[in-house]
Amino acid sequence: MARNYTPRDIIDLVARIREAANLLIERELLARGLAGVVPAHGLVFAFLFRQNEPVPIKALVQQSGRVKSTVTGMVNTLEKHGYIYKQDCSGDGRSTLIGLTEKGKAIRKDFEEISTLLGEQVYGDMPQDDRQHVVELLTVIEQNLNR
Repeated sequence: MARNYTPRDIIDLVARIREAANLLIERELLARGLAGVVPAHGLVFAFLFRQNEPVPIKALVQQSGRVKSTVTGMVNTLEKHGYIYKQDCSGDGRSTLIGLTEKGKAIRKDFEEISTLLGEQVYGDMPQDDRQHVVELLTVIEQNLNR
């Protein structure tokens, strides 16, 4: 007989998956000596690795879907540890640009290796069709919660 799963079961499972993923990332960051970097900073690095020049913090806020105060906190932490820099925008005094320092650019290989490892761990030997189906179902749940 099939079990009747509740919304709480789904939320608990997603939380456990997130916790396990974060532990894997934290372990890899520590092993690579990447001080001051936490799993949440991945979205900042992923965004900045795709840029060719400094970009407004506003663009990162929009792309990430996080609130401005959260993004600003991450940016400030990464600046403090020397991974990114901030500069005033010459065209708009209210806007601040961010970019990667040499130290920030230097961790790209580590970032990509950790991302690959995480992907391998998440999916294991799951068939491609199942991978797609899981993402589609989770997307529906996210959309339902954001109505």
